[in-house]
Amino acid sequence: MPEPPPPPTVPAAPAGLPLLSVVVPVRNEAPNIAPLIAEIRAAVAGLGPYEIVYVDDGSTDGTAAVLAEEARHGDLVRRRHRVSCGQSAAIATGVKAARGHWIATLDGDGQNDPADIPRLFAAALAEDAADPAPVLIAGHRTTRKDTRTKRVVSRIANAVRARLLGDATPDTGCGLKVFRRADFLDLPRFDHMHRYLPALFLRAGGRVRSVPVNHRPRLRGRSNYGVFDRLGVALFDLIGVIWLQRRGRRPELEPVEEP
Repeated sequence: MPEPPPPPTVPAAPAGLPLLSVVVPVRNEAPNIAPLIAEIRAAVAGLGPYEIVYVDDGSTDGTAAVLAEEARHGDLVRRRHRVSCGQSAAIATGVKAARGHWIATLDGDGQNDPADIPRLFAAALAEDAADPAPVLIAGHRTTRKDTRTKRVVSRIANAVRARLLGDATPDTGCGLKVFRRADFLDLPRFDHMHRYLPALFLRAGGRVRSVPVNHRPRLRGRSNYGVFDRLGVALFDLIGVIWLQRRGRRPELEPVEEP
């Protein structure tokens, strides 16, 4: 992995508000919550005011109890879906609940490395300084620690998606991403949308930059957002995003003289 970058020059946050909100969707991940939150806190401690937003997507294990205990530290915001609505819905709930200007997302299973957040955040700030248009910084898992089946399915899906959508992103399934909260809230939302964020940001007139990130084997629990449970709807999702791309129009505003 690349050497950790120097801490980014972080702009001041509005008084009383975090600059960065780390959003983590989880479903039945009780054993992973406390270790991952500790890693997140260590990773973002030097990035200015922050908050951690966990969305419990209808868990039936001890996830809610562990989150209640972690919330005693004061930097954790909790939301819970009464029944599971899927990862995209959980991310959307977390972004809406967040107060930070910038959002970092990562999966709650511990396979994404929170130590990569500063690198992605630094890239987002650099892109923002160069151009205020919407920007998505997407993690690229160059060495995946998943099963062979998962790697093969993802490789095929990424190739098909990139060919049809032209989103020029090698790994849209990586949970590590950084973007502005306001830009995300302007996007159309639908189930599984988190896998099409690069195409949606490009459709909105933005740009996407991929950054290599670490990927780790799962140490506790089992996958709750699997491969085969989404294959049946993947084709319809893809057709829908192609339709959105073709139907989207971005007005160009002209300056007007005030009376």
